[in-house]
Amino acid sequence: MEGANRAHAFRIVAETADYVVVDKPAFLLVHPTKPDGPRTLWSELRNLLAFELANGGQVSIVNRLDRETSGLVLVAKTAAFARESGFLMQQKRIAKEYLALVWGWPEWEETTVEAPLARQGAHGPSAIYLKQAIRDEGLAAMTEFRVAQRFERATSAGKEFTLVHAVPLTGRTHQIRVHLASLGHPIVGDKIYGPDEQLYLQFIETGWTRELEASLLLPRHALHASRLAIGGIGEWASPLPEDLAEWKGDTSVASR
Repeated sequence: MEGANRAHAFRIVAETADYVVVDKPAFLLVHPTKPDGPRTLWSELRNLLAFELANGGQVSIVNRLDRETSGLVLVAKTAAFARESGFLMQQKRIAKEYLALVWGWPEWEETTVEAPLARQGAHGPSAIYLKQAIRDEGLAAMTEFRVAQRFERATSAGKEFTLVHAVPLTGRTHQIRVHLASLGHPIVGDKIYGPDEQLYLQFIETGWTRELEASLLLPRHALHASRLAIGGIGEWASPLPEDLAEWKGDTSVASR
C-alpha cells in the first residue's frame, strides 16, 4: 500500500489495529507546517485511515523524521497505543538505527559521542534558526557509531566516503547530524552541518543548483532510518533507499 502522491510515495511495512509502521521517502514532511502547505505523511495517513478515524481512531506520529531523512516511522492508530508508545520511549524500549553516508574515512571502527546539544541561536548569533550546537548547558545527547563500509567515489569534493551505522541513545533535534560533524565526518548532502552553512541559506534563496551540487553532492542529507524495534512487540528493517544506494554504488575498500 502506498501514498497517493507518486513523488512522495510511502510504503506500509506493518499494520495492526493499534499502529502502522511506514517507510517514509525523503522530502516528504511528517507534519504540516502551515494550513495550505504541501502534502505530509500525517495528512496522507489521515486519508488512508479515514475509516479508523471515523470510528474513534487517531493518527499520532511516534518518531518524527526530518523532511530530508528517509526511513521507518511508527504511527499510533489509537489513543491507548499513543500513550503506551510514550511510556515505551521513556523506558528506552523503542530502539532506532540509522544508516548515513559521510565524508572521509574514520580512523575508528566504532565510537560513541556523548555531547549535549542546544539550539545555537539561543546562546549566540545564528543565521539558521533550527541549527543545533554542542554546548555544555544543552540537553544530554549520546550516539553510537560503527563503520559499515568505506568506499571511493570520484567527486568534485573528494573521493573517500563511508557508510556508517548510527544508534541514537537519546532523541535530540539533528543529533546524528551534529555528532557526525563533530567527529569531522559530516553527512553527505547536509546543507547545515556539511561544508558550509551558507550553502543552506543559498539553497533557501535559489533552490537546488549545479553550484550546490558540486559542493554537497546530493540534494538531500544521506541519512536513513533503517531499523525500528519495539521491545516485546516487533522489529522492522528498511534497506538503504534507491537514491543513496545508487550514489554509493558497489565499490568498497578494506577496513583499516
